[in-house]
Amino acid sequence: MDERKPIFLNPGEGRRYAMGHIGAVFKADRAETANGYSISEWWLEPHTRGPGAHHHDEDDVFFVIEGTMSFLLGDDWRDAPKGSFVLAPGGVQHDFENRSGARAGVLNLSFPGGFEQHMPAIVDWFAAHPPGDTRG
Repeated sequence: MDERKPIFLNPGEGRRYAMGHIGAVFKADRAETANGYSISEWWLEPHTRGPGAHHHDEDDVFFVIEGTMSFLLGDDWRDAPKGSFVLAPGGVQHDFENRSGARAGVLNLSFPGGFEQHMPAIVDWFAAHPPGDTRG
């Protein structure tokens, strides 16, 4: 069994994925977490739509670290200011977007781990389908 190493990252450090007006920074995933969870930051520029309503088997946990992010949970949208906690259990339709005039960010935890392996395809998808503007 491989012994995992501690991770220390300064603010803004991690593996970056650019998707137009959306950016993700992965802090730990896969072998770093013994495949137990994935931790990333997601940043949306002002008035930026998110990935679109979707669901998956894994739980998604969000903690708003800057600004106000709007979340779809099931059929209901809720505004989540800095410090808000959101849990989208596996199978529940969810989405997030930044409807405000300031940059907004969330810390995301996905259970189990392994989410980062999907990021190259997600980056390609956003290149072909740039995130829309929430104002129109």
